[in-house]
Amino acid sequence: MQVHHNFENLGNIKNPVVTTGTFDGVHLGHKVIIDRLNFLAKTIGGESVLITFHPHPRKVLYPDTAGKSLKLINSQKEKIQLLEKTGLDHLVIIEFTKEFAQTTSQEFVEGILLGKLHAKIIIVGFNHHFGHNREKDYSYLYELTKSHDFKVEEIPEQDLENETVSSTITRKALLDGRVQRANAYLDHFFIISGILQKGDTKCEKIGFPTLEMIIEEKEKLVPKDGVYAISVESENKRYRGMLNVKTSAEDQKPSVQVHLFDYNKNYSLINKQATIAFHKRMRDELHLNDTDGLKNQLKKDRLEIEELIY
Repeated sequence: MQVHHNFENLGNIKNPVVTTGTFDGVHLGHKVIIDRLNFLAKTIGGESVLITFHPHPRKVLYPDTAGKSLKLINSQKEKIQLLEKTGLDHLVIIEFTKEFAQTTSQEFVEGILLGKLHAKIIIVGFNHHFGHNREKDYSYLYELTKSHDFKVEEIPEQDLENETVSSTITRKALLDGRVQRANAYLDHFFIISGILQKGDTKCEKIGFPTLEMIIEEKEKLVPKDGVYAISVESENKRYRGMLNVKTSAEDQKPSVQVHLFDYNKNYSLINKQATIAFHKRMRDELHLNDTDGLKNQLKKDRLEIEELIY
């Protein structure tokens, strides 16, 4: 997958099949769109192109209201990582600014998608809107096909057990601690990627050395406080373990502490890039002040998690 950061240096993309959107989470509905994008590109001997935006448009347009508290399922690095696995040929990441938000639907479609990309097929998700003030949708594109040399296709919304899959519903599941439900929406494990550093010394003293995951982007969503069954991938190796999320009452900043089961030399992973996959939420955060109580609870957590097949 080739990653581009503007429309000026795309080169000669053959028969582009294009879609646009934020694609936060790269969830089940997104994957249906991308699968169709790749299939049609192969059918016409072309290349698949996904156009996305950074920062998230709501962060730019509504910084004091809807965008202020918006947490994103994926960091930018994670989104690229997930999209690369889908078989896309090209990812175009456009810096979303207030100036870009003024781009009209006609300028975006006729000037960029058709004028610069020369799109042969444009694919949109169900009820997708675009352009200044989200003024246009599929019907506008369909009318344009009558006077321009391209086709358009709308992908129906995707359901999971009669629930419409969306980034919004996935975020809510994660914030509620329903990580297994979120994983079903995503069709992959929810992940947090970043750098590992030495963790809480209190746990180390009782035989449970931890590593702390440093969250690279402040907009990155962290699930509800509690203990989770997780796996960690770092330097082409996979480890099982448990993880604790605890949010500071002072600054509301979550701390992510990881204890690995099948790797005793935790500290060789300090300052290493790693990806945590969340498998299951085990329990709420407990406020245990005595050392023996904490140690016994951690032993119990480990035994329960080790019985899981994952």
